[in-house]
Amino acid sequence: MTEGIGDPRLSAEGELALARMALDEADYGHAADHVAGALVHAPTMPEVHELLAKLAARTGGALDLFPLADHVYIGAVVARGHLLAAAGKPGEALELLAAATGHQPTVDWAGVPWVADPDLATRVDPDQLARTIMQVCAGVPDPVPDEQREPLRPYLRVAKHAAAAHPRHALLLGAASALARRMGETAIAIDWAQRGVRVMPSKLGEVWLGYAYRSAGRTRESIAALRRAVAHDPADLSVYADIAGTLADNGQLDEAIRWIDDALARDAEFDCAVHTAHRLRYRRDGKLSHLVALADFQRHHPDDSHEHTDLAECCQDVPWLGRLPAAGEAVINVLRQMLETEGPITGGRLRLSNLEPPSAMRTVGAALPDMAVMVERVPEPDIRLPRRTGGRSVWEFFETDAMPALREPSDAAVERIRQLALPAWPHPQSAYDAAVSLALLDMDDLLALLVHPPAPPATELGTALAAHDPSLWVRSVQVWACLGLLHHRTDEPWRTSTRRRVLLDLAWGVEDWITEAALFALVTAAWVTPEVRADVATLVRERLADIAEVVRRRPVTIAWSVAQLALATPELDAKTELVARTIIAAERPVEEPPAPPQRKAGFWRRLLGGRG
Repeated sequence: MTEGIGDPRLSAEGELALARMALDEADYGHAADHVAGALVHAPTMPEVHELLAKLAARTGGALDLFPLADHVYIGAVVARGHLLAAAGKPGEALELLAAATGHQPTVDWAGVPWVADPDLATRVDPDQLARTIMQVCAGVPDPVPDEQREPLRPYLRVAKHAAAAHPRHALLLGAASALARRMGETAIAIDWAQRGVRVMPSKLGEVWLGYAYRSAGRTRESIAALRRAVAHDPADLSVYADIAGTLADNGQLDEAIRWIDDALARDAEFDCAVHTAHRLRYRRDGKLSHLVALADFQRHHPDDSHEHTDLAECCQDVPWLGRLPAAGEAVINVLRQMLETEGPITGGRLRLSNLEPPSAMRTVGAALPDMAVMVERVPEPDIRLPRRTGGRSVWEFFETDAMPALREPSDAAVERIRQLALPAWPHPQSAYDAAVSLALLDMDDLLALLVHPPAPPATELGTALAAHDPSLWVRSVQVWACLGLLHHRTDEPWRTSTRRRVLLDLAWGVEDWITEAALFALVTAAWVTPEVRADVATLVRERLADIAEVVRRRPVTIAWSVAQLALATPELDAKTELVARTIIAAERPVEEPPAPPQRKAGFWRRLLGGRG
C-alpha cells in the first residue's frame, strides 16, 4: 500500500495500476487489496468504482474478497458496501458506509451516485434507515463544524428523501431531525421532529424536538418539549440533566440546579446528573471543591453510560486547571516582541533592572544568542539562592549567568518529552494519566529535562512555539517532566517517598519556572489521591507564604502564577486562598502574547489556552 503522501488522486491511480496488473493475472486477492487502498485515497473517484465493478464481474460479486473481521481495513468495508448496493442490498450497504463515516467523518465516503438516488429511500426499510442515520449522528459532533459538513451532506440528502418517502415514520423523522440539527439545518430539524411527535408522541420524539428548538435558540419551547419527555418517562434522569443544562445556558441557574437536585434525589449515583450537578454548582459559586468531587466521581466510575466533558469544560482556559499560564518576565515579553519583528535578529543589547529566573534568562539566550543581556542589580533576597537549603540543586550560577548543574538528558528522554509536552490539558487528572508514559524514564533524565529542554518538535505546534513564544515550550517541558517525577516509585508511601522529596526540593529551590512546575505536580497529586490532599495543601500554603514575604521586598515574576496554582489546590484553607487572591489582584496579570501576524487567531488561542 502507498503511504498516501501527496496528491490523493495520484495515490489512488497508483493503487489502481497495481490492481489492474493483479486483475490481469487473476490475482484477485491482491487486486481487492489495491482497490480498497484506492478507495481510501479517493472514495468518490469513478475509475475506482469501475475497477471494483470489473472485479465483481470476474469473481461473481467479489464479496468474499472483502470479508468483515475484527480489524478490517476501512477501504475493504467501503468496497463491501458498494458491492452490497450493486447486489441489491442497499440497506446493509449504507450501514457500512455509515460505519466508515463514524471512523473517519471528514472523508466523503458516501458521495456516490447510488447514495444520492432518491429511490434509495423506497428500497430500504425505514427502521433500517433510522438506525443508519442515528449511527451517523453518533459519530459526529453536535453541531458539526462548518468545515466538516460537506462529507456528511449525502446522508442529509438520504434523510430528506427518507422523510418524503416515509412521512409517518416517527423514528425516522426524529433521527433525520437529529442529523439536520447537527448540520445546522434547524428549521428542517424542527419540522421533522414536530411531525414525528404528531405521528407518535414519545419521550425520544420530544427529546429530539427539544434539542431542535434549543439549537434554534427557542429556549422556552425547548424546555417545554423536554418537560413533556419527562412526563413520558419520569425515570429517565438523563432528560433532567438536559433540562438543567438548557436552563443554565440561558441564565436560569437556580432552576437548573433544582432540576438536577430532583434527579439526584431519585438516584444519587446517576452519572449524567452527578456530572451536571458539579458543573452547575461550580458555575454558581466558583468553588474548586465541586470540580475535585467531580474528578473523584469520574475516577471511581470509569464505566459511565457515556463520555462526559463537564470537568474539562469547567477547567478549560483556567490557569493550571486546563492550561499553562504564559510567562510574565520582562525579558520574555521583550523576546516575544522581537520575534514578531520582520527580518533576522542579530546583535543588540537588553538592559534588565533586576535579574530574572534562570529558565527565562536561558530561554532568551537560546532564542537570541547574539543579544547581550545586561543585569543592573540582584536585589535581596538573592534570586540565585534556593529558598531552602539542603535540597538537590539543578542550577549553578557564575555571577548572573545560570548554568545547568546536571548532565544532558538521554535521547530517549528527549524523544518522549517531545511527544508529550503540550501547554494545555483537559484537567489535572487527565494530565496525570497522560504523563504515565514518562514513568520508565530515569529520574536523572527527568531532572535533566528541566534545565536542558530540547528544541520543540517539527510539528505545527512546535514550529509555532519556536517562532513566536519559545518560553511556552520550555515551560511545557518542565511541567511534563515534573508530572513524570510524580510517577516515579509510586509504591513508596507518600510522606517518605522519593517523588515528594524531589518535587519539594525543586519547589523550594532557586526561584524559577521549575518552582511552578514542581508545585503543579504536587497539586496534581492532590487531585488524583485524596489521602495526600491535606499534606499538599500545607506545602502549597508554606510556599505561597514565602512568596508573599519576598514580594514585599522585590519583584517575584512567578508570584501571580503560583497564586493561581494555590487556587487550583484541593482542600486549601480559606486564609491561604485569601493570600492567593490578594497576590493575583496586586500583581500585574500574566499576559498571553498577541496572535502573531498572518496566523489564524483561532489556532493561536487553541495553542495557548485550550480554547476551541
